Amino acid sequence: MRTRLLPLLIVLMAAVLLALGIPLAVSLAAAQQQNLVVDRIDDTAYFAAMARIAVATPSGSRDEGRTLSRELESYHDVYGIQAGVFYPNATSVAHAPANWYMPEKGEVRDAFGEALLSRRSHDPKQVWPWQDHRLVVASPVIRDGDVVAVVVTDSPTGQMRSRILYGWLVIGAGEIAAMLLAVGAALRLTGWVLKPVRVLDATTHDIATGRLKSRVAVAGGPPELRRLTRSFNEMADNVEDVLEQQRAFVADASHQLRNPLAALLLRIELLAFELPEGNEEIASVQTEGKRLAQVLDDLLDLALAEHTEADLRLTDIGALAAERVAAWSPTAEAKGVRLVGACPPTTAWADPVTLSSALDAVIDNAIKFTPKDEQVEVTVASNGDTSTVVVTDYGPGLTDEELARVGDRFWRSGRHQNIKGSGLGLSISRALLAAGGGSISYGRHEPHGLTVTVAVPRSASAS
Repeated sequence: MRTRLLPLLIVLMAAVLLALGIPLAVSLAAAQQQNLVVDRIDDTAYFAAMARIAVATPSGSRDEGRTLSRELESYHDVYGIQAGVFYPNATSVAHAPANWYMPEKGEVRDAFGEALLSRRSHDPKQVWPWQDHRLVVASPVIRDGDVVAVVVTDSPTGQMRSRILYGWLVIGAGEIAAMLLAVGAALRLTGWVLKPVRVLDATTHDIATGRLKSRVAVAGGPPELRRLTRSFNEMADNVEDVLEQQRAFVADASHQLRNPLAALLLRIELLAFELPEGNEEIASVQTEGKRLAQVLDDLLDLALAEHTEADLRLTDIGALAAERVAAWSPTAEAKGVRLVGACPPTTAWADPVTLSSALDAVIDNAIKFTPKDEQVEVTVASNGDTSTVVVTDYGPGLTDEELARVGDRFWRSGRHQNIKGSGLGLSISRALLAAGGGSISYGRHEPHGLTVTVAVPRSASAS
Protein backbone atom coordinates (compact mmCIF):
# COMPACT_ATOMS: atom_id res chain seq x y z
CA MET A 1 0.00 0.00 0.00
CA ARG A 2 2.85 2.38 0.81
CA THR A 3 4.28 1.96 -2.70
CA ARG A 4 0.95 3.16 -4.11
CA LEU A 5 0.17 5.86 -1.57
CA LEU A 6 3.62 7.49 -1.46
CA PRO A 7 3.91 8.19 -5.24
CA LEU A 8 0.42 9.68 -5.19
CA LEU A 9 1.37 12.04 -2.35
CA ILE A 10 4.63 12.97 -4.09
CA VAL A 11 2.82 13.74 -7.35
CA LEU A 12 0.27 15.89 -5.55
CA MET A 13 2.98 17.78 -3.65
CA ALA A 14 4.99 18.27 -6.84
CA ALA A 15 1.88 19.62 -8.59
CA VAL A 16 1.28 22.09 -5.73
CA LEU A 17 4.90 23.25 -5.74
CA LEU A 18 4.87 23.68 -9.51
CA ALA A 19 1.58 25.56 -9.31
CA LEU A 20 3.25 27.97 -6.88
CA GLY A 21 6.73 28.03 -8.42
CA ILE A 22 5.84 28.68 -12.07
CA PRO A 23 3.76 31.83 -11.40
CA LEU A 24 6.48 33.01 -8.99
CA ALA A 25 9.15 32.53 -11.66
CA VAL A 26 7.04 34.38 -14.27
CA SER A 27 6.35 37.18 -11.79
CA LEU A 28 10.07 37.48 -11.01
CA ALA A 29 10.93 37.78 -14.71
CA ALA A 30 8.19 40.37 -15.24
CA ALA A 31 9.38 42.38 -12.23
CA GLN A 32 12.98 42.40 -13.43
CA GLN A 33 11.96 43.58 -16.89
CA GLN A 34 9.59 46.16 -15.46
CA ASN A 35 12.42 47.62 -13.37
CA LEU A 36 14.58 47.88 -16.47
CA VAL A 37 11.77 49.52 -18.47
CA VAL A 38 11.17 52.07 -15.67
CA ASP A 39 14.89 52.91 -15.65
CA ARG A 40 14.86 53.43 -19.42
CA ILE A 41 11.75 55.60 -19.18
CA ASP A 42 13.50 57.79 -16.62
CA ASP A 43 16.55 57.99 -18.88
CA THR A 44 14.48 58.92 -21.94
CA ALA A 45 12.63 61.58 -19.90
CA TYR A 46 15.99 63.10 -18.92
CA PHE A 47 17.21 63.13 -22.51
CA ALA A 48 13.84 64.46 -23.72
CA ALA A 49 14.21 67.47 -21.38
CA MET A 50 17.66 68.19 -22.81
CA ALA A 51 16.42 67.64 -26.37
CA ARG A 52 13.53 70.08 -25.87
CA ILE A 53 16.07 72.88 -25.32
CA ALA A 54 18.35 71.68 -28.13
CA VAL A 55 15.62 71.85 -30.74
CA ALA A 56 13.92 75.01 -29.29
CA THR A 57 15.80 77.61 -31.40
CA PRO A 58 18.23 77.27 -34.23
CA SER A 59 20.71 79.57 -32.47
CA GLY A 60 20.87 77.52 -29.31
CA SER A 61 20.62 74.14 -30.93
CA ARG A 62 24.32 73.79 -31.74
CA ASP A 63 25.60 74.21 -28.17
CA GLU A 64 22.78 72.25 -26.66
CA GLY A 65 23.13 69.62 -29.38
CA ARG A 66 26.81 69.16 -28.55
CA THR A 67 25.94 68.86 -24.85
CA LEU A 68 23.26 66.30 -25.70
CA SER A 69 25.72 64.33 -27.86
CA ARG A 70 28.28 64.24 -25.05
CA GLU A 71 25.62 63.01 -22.61
CA LEU A 72 24.50 60.28 -24.99
CA GLU A 73 28.09 59.18 -25.64
CA SER A 74 28.85 59.06 -21.92
CA TYR A 75 25.61 57.15 -21.37
CA HIS A 76 26.60 54.60 -24.02
CA ASP A 77 30.17 54.26 -22.70
CA VAL A 78 29.00 53.62 -19.13
CA TYR A 79 25.93 51.43 -19.72
CA GLY A 80 26.44 50.09 -23.24
CA ILE A 81 22.99 51.35 -24.25
CA GLN A 82 22.37 52.72 -27.73
CA ALA A 83 20.46 56.01 -27.49
CA GLY A 84 19.52 58.85 -29.80
CA VAL A 85 17.28 61.84 -30.37
CA PHE A 86 15.61 61.95 -33.79
CA TYR A 87 13.48 64.45 -35.65
CA PRO A 88 10.06 63.31 -36.88
CA ASN A 89 11.59 62.61 -40.27
CA ALA A 90 14.01 60.14 -38.56
CA THR A 91 17.08 62.36 -39.01
CA SER A 92 19.37 62.46 -36.02
CA VAL A 93 19.67 65.32 -33.56
CA ALA A 94 22.27 63.42 -31.58
CA HIS A 95 23.04 59.74 -31.10
CA ALA A 96 25.54 57.30 -29.66
CA PRO A 97 27.38 55.30 -30.77
CA ALA A 98 28.35 57.15 -33.90
CA ASN A 99 27.46 54.29 -36.23
CA TRP A 100 23.93 53.82 -34.88
CA TYR A 101 21.07 55.34 -36.88
CA MET A 102 17.32 54.93 -37.06
CA PRO A 103 16.63 51.67 -38.96
CA GLU A 104 14.05 51.47 -41.74
CA LYS A 105 12.03 48.82 -39.89
CA GLY A 106 12.07 46.64 -36.86
CA GLU A 107 11.33 47.06 -33.20
CA VAL A 108 13.21 50.37 -32.91
CA ARG A 109 11.31 51.82 -35.85
CA ASP A 110 7.98 50.63 -34.41
CA ALA A 111 8.72 52.28 -31.05
CA PHE A 112 9.75 55.48 -32.88
CA GLY A 113 6.43 55.47 -34.74
CA GLU A 114 4.47 55.07 -31.53
CA ALA A 115 6.28 58.03 -29.97
CA LEU A 116 5.48 60.20 -32.99
CA LEU A 117 1.83 59.73 -32.09
CA SER A 118 2.57 61.52 -28.81
CA ARG A 119 2.53 58.42 -26.65
CA ARG A 120 5.18 56.24 -25.14
CA SER A 121 5.83 52.98 -26.92
CA HIS A 122 4.06 49.89 -25.75
CA ASP A 123 5.69 47.73 -23.04
CA PRO A 124 8.05 45.35 -24.81
CA LYS A 125 7.38 41.63 -24.84
CA GLN A 126 8.75 39.62 -21.98
CA VAL A 127 12.38 38.66 -22.51
CA TRP A 128 13.25 35.19 -21.14
CA PRO A 129 16.74 34.04 -20.10
CA TRP A 130 17.19 31.97 -23.25
CA GLN A 131 16.28 34.87 -25.61
CA ASP A 132 19.09 37.17 -26.75
CA HIS A 133 16.77 40.15 -27.33
CA ARG A 134 17.21 43.88 -26.75
CA LEU A 135 14.82 46.23 -24.97
CA VAL A 136 13.61 49.32 -26.84
CA VAL A 137 11.94 52.33 -25.13
CA ALA A 138 10.94 55.55 -26.99
CA SER A 139 9.55 58.80 -25.55
CA PRO A 140 8.29 61.84 -27.48
CA VAL A 141 9.79 65.33 -27.09
CA ILE A 142 6.78 67.66 -27.01
CA ARG A 143 6.84 71.45 -27.40
CA ASP A 144 3.66 73.58 -27.68
CA GLY A 145 1.61 70.37 -27.95
CA ASP A 146 3.56 69.06 -30.93
CA VAL A 147 6.07 66.22 -31.16
CA VAL A 148 9.30 67.88 -32.25
CA ALA A 149 11.60 64.89 -31.66
CA VAL A 150 11.75 61.36 -30.25
CA VAL A 151 14.23 59.91 -27.74
CA VAL A 152 14.98 56.21 -28.36
CA THR A 153 17.01 53.82 -26.17
CA ASP A 154 18.02 50.33 -27.30
CA SER A 155 19.26 48.39 -24.26
CA PRO A 156 21.02 45.00 -24.04
CA THR A 157 19.26 42.52 -21.73
CA GLY A 158 22.16 40.27 -20.71
CA GLN A 159 22.35 41.47 -17.11
CA MET A 160 18.59 41.36 -16.73
CA ARG A 161 18.44 37.83 -18.09
CA SER A 162 21.24 36.80 -15.72
CA ARG A 163 19.31 38.21 -12.77
CA ILE A 164 16.18 36.39 -13.91
CA LEU A 165 18.11 33.13 -14.29
CA TYR A 166 19.68 33.54 -10.85
CA GLY A 167 16.26 34.19 -9.35
CA TRP A 168 14.92 31.10 -11.07
CA LEU A 169 17.79 29.04 -9.70
CA VAL A 170 16.98 30.30 -6.21
CA ILE A 171 13.32 29.43 -6.73
CA GLY A 172 14.29 26.01 -8.12
CA ALA A 173 16.56 25.32 -5.15
CA GLY A 174 13.75 26.35 -2.84
CA GLU A 175 11.34 24.08 -4.71
CA ILE A 176 13.77 21.15 -4.47
CA ALA A 177 14.33 21.77 -0.76
CA ALA A 178 10.58 22.01 -0.22
CA MET A 179 10.07 18.83 -2.25
CA LEU A 180 12.67 16.95 -0.21
CA LEU A 181 11.07 18.20 2.97
CA ALA A 182 7.66 17.20 1.66
CA VAL A 183 8.91 13.73 0.68
CA GLY A 184 10.40 13.30 4.16
CA ALA A 185 7.11 14.40 5.69
CA ALA A 186 5.21 12.05 3.37
CA LEU A 187 7.46 9.15 4.40
CA ARG A 188 6.84 9.89 8.05
CA LEU A 189 3.13 10.39 7.45
CA THR A 190 2.65 7.20 5.44
CA GLY A 191 4.76 5.29 7.93
CA TRP A 192 2.65 6.62 10.80
CA VAL A 193 -0.61 5.88 8.99
CA LEU A 194 0.33 2.48 7.57
CA LYS A 195 2.25 1.01 10.51
CA PRO A 196 -0.98 -0.14 12.23
CA VAL A 197 -2.12 -1.56 8.89
CA ARG A 198 1.11 -3.58 8.53
CA VAL A 199 0.83 -4.85 12.09
CA LEU A 200 -2.82 -5.70 11.47
CA ASP A 201 -1.89 -7.55 8.27
CA ALA A 202 0.84 -9.55 10.04
CA THR A 203 -1.51 -10.44 12.89
CA THR A 204 -4.23 -11.46 10.44
CA HIS A 205 -1.72 -13.74 8.71
CA ASP A 206 -0.73 -15.27 12.06
CA ILE A 207 -4.35 -15.98 12.93
CA ALA A 208 -5.00 -17.39 9.45
CA THR A 209 -2.08 -19.80 9.90
CA GLY A 210 -3.41 -21.05 13.23
CA ARG A 211 -1.84 -18.72 15.80
CA LEU A 212 -5.17 -17.71 17.26
CA LYS A 213 -3.71 -15.97 20.30
CA SER A 214 -2.01 -13.29 18.19
CA ARG A 215 -3.33 -9.79 18.84
CA VAL A 216 -2.60 -6.27 17.61
CA ALA A 217 -1.08 -3.80 20.07
CA VAL A 218 -3.23 -0.64 20.05
CA ALA A 219 -0.60 2.08 19.62
CA GLY A 220 0.03 4.87 17.11
CA GLY A 221 -1.73 5.73 13.90
CA PRO A 222 -4.89 7.72 13.23
CA PRO A 223 -7.84 7.35 15.64
CA GLU A 224 -9.83 5.47 12.98
CA LEU A 225 -7.11 2.80 12.70
CA ARG A 226 -6.82 2.55 16.48
CA ARG A 227 -10.55 1.90 16.65
CA LEU A 228 -10.18 -0.67 13.87
CA THR A 229 -7.40 -2.35 15.84
CA ARG A 230 -9.54 -2.60 18.95
CA SER A 231 -12.45 -3.95 16.90
CA PHE A 232 -10.14 -6.50 15.27
CA ASN A 233 -8.90 -7.70 18.66
CA GLU A 234 -12.48 -8.03 19.88
CA MET A 235 -13.36 -10.00 16.77
CA ALA A 236 -10.31 -12.25 17.22
CA ASP A 237 -11.29 -12.86 20.86
CA ASN A 238 -14.81 -13.83 19.81
CA VAL A 239 -13.55 -16.09 17.02
CA GLU A 240 -11.11 -17.78 19.40
CA ASP A 241 -13.89 -18.30 21.93
CA VAL A 242 -16.17 -19.82 19.30
CA LEU A 243 -13.43 -22.12 18.02
CA GLU A 244 -12.52 -23.07 21.58
CA GLN A 245 -16.14 -23.96 22.26
CA GLN A 246 -16.23 -25.96 19.05
CA ARG A 247 -13.03 -27.82 19.95
CA ALA A 248 -14.30 -28.44 23.45
CA PHE A 249 -17.58 -29.78 22.06
CA VAL A 250 -15.81 -32.13 19.64
CA ALA A 251 -13.42 -33.34 22.34
CA ASP A 252 -16.21 -33.82 24.89
CA ALA A 253 -18.50 -35.50 22.38
CA SER A 254 -15.73 -37.84 21.20
CA HIS A 255 -14.74 -38.68 24.75
CA GLN A 256 -18.33 -39.25 25.91
CA LEU A 257 -19.15 -41.48 22.94
CA ARG A 258 -16.10 -43.70 23.32
CA ASN A 259 -17.30 -45.49 26.45
CA PRO A 260 -20.80 -46.38 25.16
CA LEU A 261 -19.28 -47.43 21.85
CA ALA A 262 -16.71 -49.61 23.61
CA ALA A 263 -19.51 -51.26 25.59
CA LEU A 264 -21.53 -51.73 22.39
CA LEU A 265 -18.58 -53.39 20.63
CA LEU A 266 -18.08 -55.71 23.60
CA ARG A 267 -21.72 -56.78 23.49
CA ILE A 268 -21.44 -57.36 19.75
CA GLU A 269 -18.41 -59.63 20.33
CA LEU A 270 -20.32 -61.57 23.00
CA LEU A 271 -23.25 -61.85 20.63
CA ALA A 272 -20.92 -63.18 17.92
CA PHE A 273 -20.07 -66.18 20.14
CA GLU A 274 -23.74 -67.24 20.10
CA LEU A 275 -24.03 -67.05 16.31
CA PRO A 276 -22.63 -69.42 13.76
CA GLU A 277 -18.96 -68.79 12.97
CA GLY A 278 -18.34 -66.63 9.92
CA ASN A 279 -21.67 -64.78 10.09
CA GLU A 280 -21.29 -61.92 7.57
CA GLU A 281 -23.78 -59.58 9.22
CA ILE A 282 -22.12 -59.63 12.63
CA ALA A 283 -18.69 -59.24 10.98
CA SER A 284 -19.95 -56.16 9.09
CA VAL A 285 -21.35 -54.67 12.29
CA GLN A 286 -18.03 -55.22 14.06
CA THR A 287 -16.12 -53.60 11.18
CA GLU A 288 -18.36 -50.52 11.17
CA GLY A 289 -18.14 -50.26 14.93
CA LYS A 290 -14.35 -50.34 14.85
CA ARG A 291 -14.38 -47.72 12.07
CA LEU A 292 -16.63 -45.50 14.19
CA ALA A 293 -14.27 -45.92 17.15
CA GLN A 294 -11.34 -44.88 14.94
CA VAL A 295 -13.23 -41.79 13.76
CA LEU A 296 -13.95 -40.80 17.36
CA ASP A 297 -10.29 -41.27 18.28
CA ASP A 298 -9.23 -39.15 15.31
CA LEU A 299 -11.74 -36.42 16.20
CA LEU A 300 -10.37 -36.31 19.72
CA ASP A 301 -6.81 -36.16 18.38
CA LEU A 302 -7.78 -33.32 16.02
CA ALA A 303 -9.42 -31.32 18.80
CA LEU A 304 -6.35 -31.77 20.98
CA ALA A 305 -4.00 -30.93 18.09
CA GLU A 306 -5.74 -27.60 17.47
CA HIS A 307 -5.44 -26.73 21.14
CA THR A 308 -1.94 -28.00 21.87
CA GLU A 309 1.03 -25.63 22.06
CA ALA A 310 4.08 -26.80 20.12
CA ASP A 311 7.14 -27.85 22.13
CA LEU A 312 9.76 -26.52 19.72
CA ARG A 313 13.36 -27.58 20.00
CA LEU A 314 16.38 -27.89 17.73
CA THR A 315 15.86 -31.25 16.07
CA ASP A 316 17.87 -33.38 13.64
CA ILE A 317 15.25 -33.73 10.93
CA GLY A 318 17.36 -36.22 8.99
CA ALA A 319 17.74 -38.59 11.92
CA LEU A 320 14.04 -38.35 12.79
CA ALA A 321 12.98 -39.05 9.18
CA ALA A 322 15.40 -42.00 8.96
CA GLU A 323 13.86 -43.39 12.16
CA ARG A 324 10.36 -43.18 10.68
CA VAL A 325 11.54 -44.84 7.47
CA ALA A 326 12.97 -47.71 9.50
CA ALA A 327 9.76 -48.00 11.53
CA TRP A 328 7.53 -48.19 8.44
CA SER A 329 9.79 -50.45 6.38
CA PRO A 330 8.21 -53.72 7.65
CA THR A 331 4.73 -52.45 6.75
CA ALA A 332 5.94 -51.49 3.27
CA GLU A 333 7.65 -54.84 2.76
CA ALA A 334 4.51 -56.70 3.82
CA LYS A 335 2.63 -54.90 1.03
CA GLY A 336 5.42 -55.40 -1.49
CA VAL A 337 6.38 -51.70 -1.62
CA ARG A 338 9.96 -50.45 -1.46
CA LEU A 339 10.47 -47.67 1.11
CA VAL A 340 13.74 -45.80 0.61
CA GLY A 341 15.12 -42.73 2.33
CA ALA A 342 17.78 -40.08 1.67
CA CYS A 343 18.05 -38.44 5.07
CA PRO A 344 21.27 -36.44 5.56
CA PRO A 345 21.73 -34.65 8.91
CA THR A 346 19.67 -31.44 8.86
CA THR A 347 18.66 -29.39 11.88
CA ALA A 348 15.51 -27.32 12.27
CA TRP A 349 13.17 -26.06 14.97
CA ALA A 350 10.32 -28.51 15.41
CA ASP A 351 8.31 -30.49 17.92
CA PRO A 352 9.75 -34.02 17.50
CA VAL A 353 6.50 -35.71 18.54
CA THR A 354 4.43 -33.55 16.19
CA LEU A 355 6.81 -34.04 13.27
CA SER A 356 6.92 -37.80 13.86
CA SER A 357 3.12 -37.97 13.86
CA ALA A 358 2.94 -35.95 10.64
CA LEU A 359 5.55 -38.15 8.92
CA ASP A 360 3.71 -41.27 10.10
CA ALA A 361 0.47 -40.02 8.56
CA VAL A 362 2.14 -39.08 5.26
CA ILE A 363 4.22 -42.25 4.94
CA ASP A 364 1.19 -44.39 5.91
CA ASN A 365 -0.88 -42.76 3.16
CA ALA A 366 1.91 -43.20 0.62
CA ILE A 367 2.23 -46.92 1.39
CA LYS A 368 -1.55 -47.40 1.32
CA PHE A 369 -1.96 -45.94 -2.15
CA THR A 370 1.23 -47.27 -3.77
CA PRO A 371 0.75 -50.47 -5.80
CA LYS A 372 2.86 -53.58 -5.24
CA ASP A 373 6.43 -53.50 -6.60
CA GLU A 374 6.41 -49.70 -6.69
CA GLN A 375 8.49 -47.36 -4.52
CA VAL A 376 8.02 -44.67 -1.85
CA GLU A 377 10.87 -42.17 -1.42
CA VAL A 378 11.58 -40.01 1.64
CA THR A 379 14.02 -37.14 1.02
CA VAL A 380 15.32 -34.61 3.54
CA ALA A 381 16.73 -31.28 2.34
CA SER A 382 17.37 -27.68 3.41
CA ASN A 383 16.06 -24.74 1.41
CA GLY A 384 16.84 -21.28 2.75
CA ASP A 385 14.90 -20.69 5.96
CA THR A 386 13.17 -24.07 5.97
CA SER A 387 14.01 -27.75 6.14
CA THR A 388 11.79 -30.12 4.19
CA VAL A 389 10.89 -33.78 4.24
CA VAL A 390 9.51 -34.79 0.84
CA VAL A 391 7.56 -38.07 0.59
CA THR A 392 7.06 -39.21 -3.00
CA ASP A 393 5.00 -42.21 -4.07
CA TYR A 394 4.31 -43.83 -7.43
CA GLY A 395 0.62 -44.44 -6.85
CA PRO A 396 -2.35 -43.21 -8.90
CA GLY A 397 -1.93 -39.62 -7.67
CA LEU A 398 -4.66 -36.98 -7.53
CA THR A 399 -6.40 -34.72 -10.01
CA ASP A 400 -6.16 -30.91 -9.79
CA GLU A 401 -9.57 -30.76 -8.10
CA GLU A 402 -8.54 -33.43 -5.61
CA LEU A 403 -5.24 -31.65 -4.88
CA ALA A 404 -7.20 -28.54 -3.92
CA ARG A 405 -9.17 -30.53 -1.32
CA VAL A 406 -6.60 -32.95 0.03
CA GLY A 407 -6.12 -32.39 3.76
CA ASP A 408 -9.69 -31.22 4.34
CA ARG A 409 -11.47 -32.88 7.23
CA PHE A 410 -13.23 -36.15 6.38
CA TRP A 411 -12.41 -35.71 2.69
CA ARG A 412 -11.35 -38.77 0.76
CA SER A 413 -11.01 -39.26 -2.97
CA GLY A 414 -14.00 -40.98 -4.53
CA ARG A 415 -11.57 -43.38 -6.21
CA HIS A 416 -10.15 -44.59 -2.88
CA GLN A 417 -13.20 -45.09 -0.67
CA ASN A 418 -12.40 -48.78 -0.29
CA ILE A 419 -9.11 -48.04 1.51
CA LYS A 420 -9.20 -47.93 5.30
CA GLY A 421 -9.10 -44.50 6.94
CA SER A 422 -11.22 -41.72 8.45
CA GLY A 423 -9.99 -38.81 6.34
CA LEU A 424 -8.68 -36.95 9.38
CA GLY A 425 -5.04 -38.00 9.49
CA LEU A 426 -3.69 -35.25 7.22
CA SER A 427 -5.92 -32.65 8.90
CA ILE A 428 -4.43 -33.59 12.25
CA SER A 429 -0.91 -33.37 10.80
CA ARG A 430 -1.57 -29.94 9.32
CA ALA A 431 -2.93 -28.59 12.62
CA LEU A 432 0.03 -29.98 14.59
CA LEU A 433 2.58 -28.55 12.16
CA ALA A 434 0.90 -25.12 11.97
CA ALA A 435 1.17 -24.76 15.75
CA GLY A 436 4.98 -24.77 15.37
CA GLY A 437 5.23 -22.64 12.23
CA GLY A 438 5.43 -25.65 9.88
CA SER A 439 3.33 -26.56 6.89
CA ILE A 440 2.34 -29.45 4.65
CA SER A 441 1.72 -29.17 0.92
CA TYR A 442 0.81 -31.50 -1.93
CA GLY A 443 1.74 -31.75 -5.57
CA ARG A 444 1.83 -34.08 -8.53
CA HIS A 445 4.69 -36.45 -9.21
CA GLU A 446 5.32 -37.23 -12.84
CA PRO A 447 4.63 -39.53 -14.55
CA HIS A 448 2.26 -40.62 -11.78
CA GLY A 449 2.00 -40.39 -8.04
CA LEU A 450 1.86 -37.78 -5.30
CA THR A 451 4.51 -35.59 -3.66
CA VAL A 452 3.91 -34.44 -0.08
CA THR A 453 6.24 -31.80 1.38
CA VAL A 454 6.51 -31.27 5.12
CA ALA A 455 8.33 -28.02 5.90
CA VAL A 456 9.59 -26.74 9.28
CA PRO A 457 11.52 -23.52 10.05
CA ARG A 458 15.30 -23.62 10.52
CA SER A 459 15.34 -20.75 13.01
CA ALA A 460 13.36 -20.12 16.17
CA SER A 461 12.33 -16.61 15.00
CA ALA A 462 10.74 -17.98 11.82
CA SER A 463 8.52 -20.25 13.87
